[in-house]
Amino acid sequence: MTDLTDRGPLGPSLAEQAFVWFQRLVAGYCLLFGVLYWVRLIGVYDGPLWRFDLMPVQWQVAAVTLAVFYPFAAIGLWMLASWGPVIWVICAVTETAMYFLFPDLYGHRLLIVSSHLGVAVLYIGFRVLIHWQHRNAER
Repeated sequence: MTDLTDRGPLGPSLAEQAFVWFQRLVAGYCLLFGVLYWVRLIGVYDGPLWRFDLMPVQWQVAAVTLAVFYPFAAIGLWMLASWGPVIWVICAVTETAMYFLFPDLYGHRLLIVSSHLGVAVLYIGFRVLIHWQHRNAER
């Protein structure tokens, strides 16, 4: 993957700059979600089933997995590393499967599923736009 912040003598295009800030915004949300899963694991919040030892097994597996992956996704997205979006996709697919495919186990969180879908659509849109700009610039 090429570095989005070093594009020729004119510098990065507006789409590339917006894509960098988009990735950093998503990194902030990933860090927030990671912290929320860690709060759930260590039992800081007094809600029901918010301590690891009180959670059902399916929640223990999901919470541990997402508590580890979300901060890594945040780091990768913030650094604009090529593996950052890949780790985010793992998190998004995991949560989408939890809340969309297994609502009887994890509950209904359609807002989380739709937000993951929205981020994926925006990411693809940015990548297509940047590719189109580069193709037109080469002509």
